[in-house]
Amino acid sequence: MFALTPEEQQIIGLSLKVAATATLFSLPPGVALAYLLSRADFPGKTLLSGLTHLPLILPPVVTGYALLLLFGRSGPLGRLLEPTGIVFAFDWTGAALAAAVMGFPLLVRAVRLSFDMVDPRIERAAETLGARPFVRFLTITLPLALPGVAAGTVLAFAKSLGEFGATITFVASIPGETRTLPLAIYSLTQVPGGEAAALRLVLISVGVSVGALLISEWGARAATRRIGGAR
Repeated sequence: MFALTPEEQQIIGLSLKVAATATLFSLPPGVALAYLLSRADFPGKTLLSGLTHLPLILPPVVTGYALLLLFGRSGPLGRLLEPTGIVFAFDWTGAALAAAVMGFPLLVRAVRLSFDMVDPRIERAAETLGARPFVRFLTITLPLALPGVAAGTVLAFAKSLGEFGATITFVASIPGETRTLPLAIYSLTQVPGGEAAALRLVLISVGVSVGALLISEWGARAATRRIGGAR
């Protein structure tokens, strides 16, 4: 029953590629923004935090439409990037961009909470010993915040796997190009007799998501044990 068909393999492979790409490119700016929001005080901080979490509040279709206006072939950023060969609209890279935008707030939130738990006095002690800010961040703050970074990374990955509204609005549902697991499930439910195939993809999606969460839990516990052993 669970021998994957070539079409299912293609859908799963595309979904994993989109989710991994979205998470990989979200991680560096997400960690940097989380650290900025956790440690710095500046005018407009509340506004920046609100804008960061805006995709969680807006309907996903609105976010997808905004991406289409900006990164579509006739959009300002789309026209700017097209000569370089970077195209997002109706391409798997657009699916990755939509997934990254939707998962970014979850990543930033989890990492920021983890940075908030790191005692600033440890950083100040390192500063008195002559450690530069970037060195303090890499050797003290980031290692202590690794459980939160791991949790935020998996949250973003899981959100990317399940992203639907912004993706279908921005890049449509093109077989072999943008049709990820959620889009494929939706497409099958619209076809007479497609319920069995949709159920198979639902079970596969649940399995992949549970696997990602288990890996996240293992990684977070391993990081916590390492931090506890280093103290």
